[in-house]
Amino acid sequence: MSGRRQLQETVRNNLIDDAKARLKKLDVGTKYDHLSCHKYSILLPLLAKERKLHLLFTRRSEKLRRSPGEVCFPGGKRDPTDLDDVGTALREAQEEVGLCPHQVEVVCRLVPYLLDKDTLVTPVVGFIDHSFQPQPNPDEVKDVFLVPLDYFLHPQVHSQKYVTQFGHGFVFHCFEYTSPEDGVTYLIRGMTAKLAILVALVILGKKPTFEIEFNLDDVIASCEKAFLRKRAMSKL
Repeated sequence: MSGRRQLQETVRNNLIDDAKARLKKLDVGTKYDHLSCHKYSILLPLLAKERKLHLLFTRRSEKLRRSPGEVCFPGGKRDPTDLDDVGTALREAQEEVGLCPHQVEVVCRLVPYLLDKDTLVTPVVGFIDHSFQPQPNPDEVKDVFLVPLDYFLHPQVHSQKYVTQFGHGFVFHCFEYTSPEDGVTYLIRGMTAKLAILVALVILGKKPTFEIEFNLDDVIASCEKAFLRKRAMSKL
């Protein structure tokens, strides 16, 4: 291995190791497995590239009935053959973009997200092999693209609005990101945007240039508080 390549490898490993240590503090493990809901899981795939961390996103196929053309993370509904939330996320990522489970190092599970009254989405965060080449399933995925993690703290185009769900107000974020590779502009919004912000806050440890709901002094507590309040309101 050349000296330059070895240095790049060292920088990448240090970047990943530091991020892992920060993310593990957010891990809720199986804490919410007992909840009786329609269960979904998504994979938040991180990778190190050019001395920066990136998140991998997909844009859903226009053929799909639900949310066609939306930007999201790989994921889907729990299958009876899945052992747990992690199994669901890894299976769906393989089906959607050809990411094999052995190419993913799962780091943590985040506080789940209540999509509606009885649909629970568990975010699973993992690092993927930096040499991974996406093979999108055309029936499900139109595009696969990367966004630098720091974009979700210092975006070029961002908007937000206040919405109410289950009687609880929260901030709805929307980012516009234009890929420097092909000039395509993507809209990243809603739950996907919120989770990207959360991961960026935790790993980079910096304040964003816009208002957020998270308490930076105790991110996991603020996530759990919001989730439990939303769940309680959904039962009324």
